[in-house]
Amino acid sequence: MLKLERNHDPRKNAEMISRISGKKLSMVQLISETNQLFREVSEDYKPLLMNSNKKISSIFTNFQTSLRRVFQTKSAFDDAVQYDTIVDRNGNVFPDWIGKLNEEYKHLVKEINREVHIEDFGAVGDGKTDNTEAFRMAVGRGHVKVYVPEGIFIVKEIKLPSYTILVGAGKGKTVIKLHDSSPKGKRLVTNKHHRTGNRNIYVSGMTLDWNVERLGNVEKTSTWGNHSSCLLYANVKYGWVKDVEGINPGLHCFDISSPLYNYYGDGYRARGGSEFIWLDNLTGYGFGDDGITTHHSDNIFISNCHMSDPSGKAHKKGFSNSNGIEIDDGSRNVWLLNNSTTRCFGGIEIKAHHTSSAANNVVIIGHLSVNDNRSYNFRHIGHHKENDPESKTAINITAANIISIHPVYTELYAHSAPRAMVVSAYKNVAVNHFTAIGDPSYDYNGEPVLAIQYRARNVMLKNIELRGFSNAGSDIKVFGGNNHADNVKIRNVVTTHSAPKTIEIGKGVTESSVEKVFAEAINGRTVVQISENKAMVKDIQSKGFRQNISRHFGSEIKV
Repeated sequence: MLKLERNHDPRKNAEMISRISGKKLSMVQLISETNQLFREVSEDYKPLLMNSNKKISSIFTNFQTSLRRVFQTKSAFDDAVQYDTIVDRNGNVFPDWIGKLNEEYKHLVKEINREVHIEDFGAVGDGKTDNTEAFRMAVGRGHVKVYVPEGIFIVKEIKLPSYTILVGAGKGKTVIKLHDSSPKGKRLVTNKHHRTGNRNIYVSGMTLDWNVERLGNVEKTSTWGNHSSCLLYANVKYGWVKDVEGINPGLHCFDISSPLYNYYGDGYRARGGSEFIWLDNLTGYGFGDDGITTHHSDNIFISNCHMSDPSGKAHKKGFSNSNGIEIDDGSRNVWLLNNSTTRCFGGIEIKAHHTSSAANNVVIIGHLSVNDNRSYNFRHIGHHKENDPESKTAINITAANIISIHPVYTELYAHSAPRAMVVSAYKNVAVNHFTAIGDPSYDYNGEPVLAIQYRARNVMLKNIELRGFSNAGSDIKVFGGNNHADNVKIRNVVTTHSAPKTIEIGKGVTESSVEKVFAEAINGRTVVQISENKAMVKDIQSKGFRQNISRHFGSEIKV
């Protein structure tokens, strides 16, 4: 079984994904087909809008809270610019706003009026000297490129003004490390003006060591909000972070965010989010919460990154929602390309807290998840149960050419069952070319491998391959019940020596279809089990199963 180390080179991910899946896909065709599936599955979507009468009433019932909300938040339903995914002549994939960001890079270079070496300001990379003042003088008011050589440079914090390039000699060569006396809430590198914002900042070629060891044996390694991280961009327009490693932060390795997180309710986003940010070839481990995370920000491109082995110590032991890559509250228009995660709670989590707007308009193209508890986890917390409010903002996810290898139980979240994918509360989800590989000897405790549940709607799964989940309950389960999923379409599924039930669709799922399934097993039970008569099932083939289709309506079973 594949194992990825902390020093895995994520620039190899594209080739590894192709080799493991056995598929050499044309990027143009893959993106075109996935977009078509998304259009099909979302064509009947009707958005839920804010209740204006309730909003007006709440202003009078809680004036202080409403006043803060006016100044700190904005609507999640403004007319955001919609961008497409593009493929260049060499098969490279980008969001189509990348041209704008490239022009801003040229603008950044033109604005640089001095290039300096940090040693000229008295910095010493001996792992002992406090270089905070040297960095402050070197960056000045910006419009500067600062070179940092090999060595370990101790600082209490670095704040980067607009039009700044900070460049080192490479990961593991240039190390910027947080001072032993720094408080728990300190960020290692961030932009200078969170409230008024900054623009055109570039950081590359270094390791950022948050030095969690300085805290000793503490129960929790972070404070609050977006503090306690290796690198934070808050209210940054046009930013780059490339070829950087984040080590052992109290909270996050890399956070693309707003100055303050927002918890004023579904339908609101924080003001001051970052936009047009490219994160490339980043690695990180030991994070207290997430490796890479985004909040209330737009137009983010995360490519060729690898996150592994969180400490989980930003949370209570056994309840650590520590994800490799998390697209969180209020994020919009986020692209993830050929990244990898391992030994995290979630590989990729797209979500929101119950009192915030969900991340939406997220595109995943190529991802390798190895030994994460939940390889792909899409959810809006607090909007799952029958009596919960329906999510207004949990919409629009496409995922293509993704892999889950042996999801496992983890001490990070002690009682969380392993899943290759979970879709909860989200609407308009298209997944195309998904390969899930289990360990036949591992005890999956009769749980499903891929779960569509908790009021998810308008979900399309196509070109799905699963193998090796012998001890699971079912390969794909669409949950019924009072908070059932609905309008789920499953096409082109191949399973090999996997769960005894291939596809299970629960009671209450009134709109569902299953087409073109081939399942092979030694002691398989049922290929497709349906609990609603309206479900459309056709072209089901199997080898080694007792029955192809079982329709179970209450106490009556029809085969």
